[in-house]
Amino acid sequence: MKIAIGFDHAGFPLKETVLDLVREEGHEPIDFGTDSTEPCDYPDIAERVGHALQEGEAERGILVCGSGAGVAVAASKMIGIRGVTAHETYTAHQCVEHDDVNVLCFGARVIGPELAGDVMRAFLRAEYTGEERHARRLEKINALERAELTDDPQAS
Repeated sequence: MKIAIGFDHAGFPLKETVLDLVREEGHEPIDFGTDSTEPCDYPDIAERVGHALQEGEAERGILVCGSGAGVAVAASKMIGIRGVTAHETYTAHQCVEHDDVNVLCFGARVIGPELAGDVMRAFLRAEYTGEERHARRLEKINALERAELTDDPQAS
C-alpha cells in the first residue's frame, strides 16, 4: 500500500521513525514534508496528504503535528478524507474497521516513538469490515458531506 505521510515542524522529530516503520510494514511511504523544525502551517501539509488520497496516489495517510488534533481537523475538511487522532492502538484499528478512516493523525508531543509504532501498526494492518451497520453509518457520514457540498440540507 502507498502511504502519504506529512509532518509539521512539531511532528518532524518523529519523521524517520514513521518512514522506517511504514517501510518495515511493507508499504511505500510518500513524503509530503516538512524537512525541518522550521515553523510551517499544518493545514498545508494536511492538504498535500489529502490530495494524494483524493487523486489515488496513496491508499492511506499519516499526519503528525504536535498534538494530532490540528492535522485531523484540517484533513477531515477535505472531500473523502476521514482523519482521526489516535494515541493508542484500539482507536487506531477500530476507526479503520468500523469507519473506514483513511488518515491516522497523532501528536509527536503526546506519544513517543515506541507507542507511535504500535499505533501505526494497528492502523496499517486494519481493514474496513463493510458490515451492514458500519456501511449504513458511513453512508450517513457521506450524506453529510454531500449536503455541505451542495449547500442543500435535504441532500442527506
